[in-house]
Amino acid sequence: MDTTPLSDDERDGLLAAAVALREQGRQEEARDRLVELAARRPDDAEVAYQTAWAHDVLGLEAEAVPHYERALKATGTTGLSEEDRRGALLGLGSTFRILGRYEEAVATLRGAVEEFPDDGALRTFLAMALFNTGDHHESAMLLLRLLAATSDDPSVRRYRRAIEHYAEDLEETV
Repeated sequence: MDTTPLSDDERDGLLAAAVALREQGRQEEARDRLVELAARRPDDAEVAYQTAWAHDVLGLEAEAVPHYERALKATGTTGLSEEDRRGALLGLGSTFRILGRYEEAVATLRGAVEEFPDDGALRTFLAMALFNTGDHHESAMLLLRLLAATSDDPSVRRYRRAIEHYAEDLEETV
């Protein structure tokens, strides 16, 4: 493996080529290139994120985890864009969940929801992880709130206030 330092332009070109391969459906080739690039740029958050993603799309979740973690540790100018940070948090949380690491999934996704409270995908994946930990009440509450807030279905919109009210305590009776 080549360990020669890369200029920023070389890094950008190699990263763009690898992402293009993934987008063309050539996931194995993209992963191979990203693994090599990550080895040459171990502190590069964007490269780590793309490398994690490349592993995830191939069903190599356990191998994706350290790349997600490395991507999320970088801060400041070396950190991820806001959009990529959201994606990395969702990817890591979802990966923990699919690996059966439910408590880590909940912790990751709960932190992500706190950081990005308007992100419905993060709340949805948190609800799934909560379900896996046996916290069915909070899971259903999150999903009902999300449904009430985002549904375009006229019948859901008509009952939005009731759905939001009952979401707070699904066991409430009179």
